[in-house]
Amino acid sequence: MPYADLHVHTTRSDGELEPANVPDAARRAGVDVVALTDHDRVQPFDDPAIERDGVTIVHGIELRVETERGQRVDLLGYGIEPTADLEAATERIQRNRIERGRAIVDRVEDRLGIDLGVTVDDGFGRPHVARAVADHPDADYDYEDAFDRLIGNDGPCFVPRDIPSFERGRQVLAEAGRLVSLAHPLRYRDFERALELTADLDAVELHYPYGREVDRRPVERAIDRYDLLATGGSDAHGDRLGVAGLSRDAYRRLGLTTG
Repeated sequence: MPYADLHVHTTRSDGELEPANVPDAARRAGVDVVALTDHDRVQPFDDPAIERDGVTIVHGIELRVETERGQRVDLLGYGIEPTADLEAATERIQRNRIERGRAIVDRVEDRLGIDLGVTVDDGFGRPHVARAVADHPDADYDYEDAFDRLIGNDGPCFVPRDIPSFERGRQVLAEAGRLVSLAHPLRYRDFERALELTADLDAVELHYPYGREVDRRPVERAIDRYDLLATGGSDAHGDRLGVAGLSRDAYRRLGLTTG
């Protein structure tokens, strides 16, 4: 099991794990350090990291940004001490997420002729819609089907988000945190172009559960080329942590805490 899982979502965005239950989930997984990286939201504490029931909780965030060429990628910020600029940016994003969430729900309900019975509020995302569709007795879709056939980027019920530019997102994260990393680089259709962005970052997510065999050598080459640090995490949206992450030594090299 890894020592540190640096990519975990809670109910503050689209995860199922209550923040208060993170230490228990970490202990079950044998994980000593957890970074909370909820989508486009800072955590309700101002310190870069805190201790809870013997577990180090790193203040993180996952922020979606768009490059000048129109590629959308996710940045992971770590050791966050919220600034006015970051809070303003995330507040704008959250307002747009709610508007977009309501539009997606409306499109799905109209298309399927059902009432999903979901409440669109802070932290709402497409996984909430997919779970509601999968749980509805009159919808012949499971969770993956909902994304593949309805709300995925090419789906009939998809609604795009308004997101910050890569440069703006990188800037606000760098000013507020200690480390900015490119998330899950091999998930992007043009991963080589995505990896070029790491020239302006501190790190890249090397350890990640893609759910398929991947060739990590392009990521390793980027680490060598741009002198990057390596981050890693499970991208947990449930209560199972430690699927991927970092060893104690690899975590210490990040300099996020003294742990």
